Amino acid sequence: MGGIFGTIAKKSCVADLFYGTDYNSHLGTRRGGMATFSKEKGFVRSIHNLESSYFRTKFEPSLDKFEGATSGIGVISDTDAQPLIMNSHLGRFAICTVAKIVNIDELTKELLDKNMHFAEMSSGSTNPTELVALLIIQGKSFKEGIENVFRHIKGSCSMLILTESGIICARDSWGRTPIIIGKKDGAYAASSESTSFPNLDYETDYEVGPGEIIKITADGREQLRQPNNKMQVCSFLWVYYGFPTSTYEGKNVEQVRFDNGYNLAKTDPVEVDCCSGIPDSGTGMAMGYAAGKGVPYQRCIAKYTPTWPRSFTPSNQKMRSLVAKMKLIPNKAMLGGKRVLFCDDSIVRGTQLRDNVKVLFDKAGLKECHMRIACPPLVYGCPFINFTSSKSDMELITRRMIEKFEGDANKNLDKYATTDSPEYKRMVEAIRKDLGLTSLKFNTIEQLIAAIGLPKCQVCTHCFDGSSQFSLEEKADE
Repeated sequence: MGGIFGTIAKKSCVADLFYGTDYNSHLGTRRGGMATFSKEKGFVRSIHNLESSYFRTKFEPSLDKFEGATSGIGVISDTDAQPLIMNSHLGRFAICTVAKIVNIDELTKELLDKNMHFAEMSSGSTNPTELVALLIIQGKSFKEGIENVFRHIKGSCSMLILTESGIICARDSWGRTPIIIGKKDGAYAASSESTSFPNLDYETDYEVGPGEIIKITADGREQLRQPNNKMQVCSFLWVYYGFPTSTYEGKNVEQVRFDNGYNLAKTDPVEVDCCSGIPDSGTGMAMGYAAGKGVPYQRCIAKYTPTWPRSFTPSNQKMRSLVAKMKLIPNKAMLGGKRVLFCDDSIVRGTQLRDNVKVLFDKAGLKECHMRIACPPLVYGCPFINFTSSKSDMELITRRMIEKFEGDANKNLDKYATTDSPEYKRMVEAIRKDLGLTSLKFNTIEQLIAAIGLPKCQVCTHCFDGSSQFSLEEKADE
């Protein structure tokens, strides 16, 4: 997915930029970058590969190069190298994005046909952030250029633009990914995660609306474009992506996860000895489930945080599976002879879960393994954000089961996505058997939306039911 952070102050902003960007590290694993501006040095940029290290480790030794900067932007990216620094008729600027551009090949051809060129490449392909920058400079102003981006791309794009006079914050036209603005005496900041603010003494000041454009300076904020009428914020921010202390649209991540588990427990007749979360995103749900069920919450599986504080994403599935195995350690003393209910955020491929369940039974002496999932089954791939590292819908365990039943992985998807339909029940039971679970239950869309606390029409649930309410082509300001 990716996360962005920017800040502008009346004095040096380098420390805030460094730590604020680092607080977005859970959103991406491939690259990190920072760009700053000062009147003395102009624009300064640094980008590092994070696939085998951490943002702080890479950037801390070279912070002196940014000395004297009073404004800057940073990014943790799962895709392209960024921020980029551009020079155009709009002036010099740096830009970073959180984006998934479905029609990137089509737009690349259109720009090349207009005699424009691309200097940055990502794994041999067009750098999405450079594509966005080229669409922006076709406008007569930054506002007009960002609106040009919104008109042309299919998918999503939120961005921060560092100019010589301030930072322009533009949220995706459907609001699928958030931008939150914070303030403190003599400084303003913008971030994908409100988690970035408390320890840097910022207070949340404003949530940028869908398609809204805000310019921040050290003295305040200015609206350049009003928000669109419709919103489709990604439900997975609360299910998986979001850090527990973050809040989006006024809804705290940990509270949503707790409520999600608590409400599920009230409708679940299973009898268990204790409840445990799959670290990290299953923990809040498990604590809620334990409270709702009236059973102990116990850490039956622990994450080895000294060397696995977050998930690295190796390039091949074999290494991803090995990493997943190495970072989670079962506690045999808490598992032996027990009926344990585990909570997790989702099931994507199922490979990791299948291996873990086998270990719990064979080596830890687990008596029963019940699994409860925070969201409905993932039946549809996400066309709007970089949801997972999956390259194909066929990596989803649901699609493989549907293909097994129907002979066609795309047949009757609406039926398999409908809770408690015969097709749904058959699919869930097949997944349960495949993973070796005693029982398996997914949360319903209705329960998830109730926990989030926003109207269904404002939350994207496409990966569960194929319905984002609005298509890739429909405009959010209509």
